[in-house]
Amino acid sequence: MNTFTTAVIASLIAGASTGLGAVPLFFFRSFPDRVRDGFLGFSAGIMLAATAFSLIIPGLNAAAETSGDIAGAFVMAGGILLGGLVLWLIDALTPHEHVVKGMQSSKLIEARRIRRVWLFVLAVTLHNFPEGLAVGAGYAAGDTGRGAALSLGIGIQNIPEGFAIAVSLLSLQGMTRTRAGLIALGSGLVEPVGAVIGAGVVTASLLLLPWGLAFAAGAMLFVISHEIIPETHANGNEKIATAGLFIGFVLMMIFDVTLG
Repeated sequence: MNTFTTAVIASLIAGASTGLGAVPLFFFRSFPDRVRDGFLGFSAGIMLAATAFSLIIPGLNAAAETSGDIAGAFVMAGGILLGGLVLWLIDALTPHEHVVKGMQSSKLIEARRIRRVWLFVLAVTLHNFPEGLAVGAGYAAGDTGRGAALSLGIGIQNIPEGFAIAVSLLSLQGMTRTRAGLIALGSGLVEPVGAVIGAGVVTASLLLLPWGLAFAAGAMLFVISHEIIPETHANGNEKIATAGLFIGFVLMMIFDVTLG
């Protein structure tokens, strides 16, 4: 398989791992908030390490080869800021709810609560796009090992996101566990779309490689800072969420070193 096909398949597998997050629903009746927050902190740690070790560092190296060290640093800075800006615009223009806030709606009327839960599903689906973009750009960079580490890390961190989606959907009247699991699975399948764009842009020209990696990094940094970390701290579970972040960060660092 060529690099483009490998990137798409890897992102498809990583995205489908959201469905694995729904598996515990078939064995347990309820889950405390601290469990969800710990898993989401773990997810944030993996994304943060993937951004640093699998996107920014390779991007700086690629930019230095084409533009020199100083100019390359500015190229990466511009790409990171551009990625963050685009995600900020998407966040501002697309109606959605944050993870925890979207589920804290017991005092609202039923119709409002249903709307917020579905908007939460939309929010997670939207922020899976830059993850696919990162996988596509990572593989297109030419380092299969690093691309594999990136897709593996993102696949692992998609599991708690799928879990959060499935748990929130189960709060809706008439929602079955099977249907909630299938929707959680579907939320991750936007990632191959991002992978196609990321790989396509990067393979079009080597000069675009640093920009593609930097853009993906900026998009993921926005998701980590704006979406995940604030939500993990909203229920007073900062310590377990922070512990999860450290574990996820270290695990992804090991993946990058051993596979990349």
